[in-house]
Amino acid sequence: MTEHQDETRAAYDGVVDLYASMFADGLETRPFARNMIATFAELVRAAGNPRVADVGCGPGHVTALLHDQGLDAFGLDLSPGMIDHARRAHPALRFDEARMEALPVQDGALGGVLAHYSMIHTPPGELPALLAEQVRVLAPGGLLLVSFFATDGPEPVRFDHKVTPAYSWPVDRFAELLAAAGLAPFARLIHDPASERGFLDAHVLARRP
Repeated sequence: MTEHQDETRAAYDGVVDLYASMFADGLETRPFARNMIATFAELVRAAGNPRVADVGCGPGHVTALLHDQGLDAFGLDLSPGMIDHARRAHPALRFDEARMEALPVQDGALGGVLAHYSMIHTPPGELPALLAEQVRVLAPGGLLLVSFFATDGPEPVRFDHKVTPAYSWPVDRFAELLAAAGLAPFARLIHDPASERGFLDAHVLARRP
């Protein structure tokens, strides 16, 4: 597990400023993703526990959006370079370096976890353990919103992401992994790609019973 994470961390550390310049305002042109995040925030607020982790937060723009929508949001990322940028860009918010399979959060502490295209670099065989960690930190009734690249085929597809290798997933297969981890998927949005890669974009909402 460590080798691919070390490669991912080094790759993102090497493109911090470029990545931030490309994606810090990216949600302004992604209405589907923006509205799914707004729905997630509304449901978390309604459930009564506004503490939310943005796992794989990158430069912190989505963490800031969650904060603006009334959540007690903080960001976690594997890349120290991304965390440093996020802290400088959003000094009022909390950002910490962490791995998604070992979150520095107590059991059942969160009302929500958001993973905005941050699980895409995880090899398929390691994804169940990573999802189990997200479930661990969610309170009963807590929500997970996962966004990822989707494929119409029956199996995950490895592809050359611009930063480091990544995987697209059949949405039904991904939903099955969420259910196996102990979550109840209850909403999904699939739409045409927002980039030239050609994969569909998928957003799946699940709740911890």
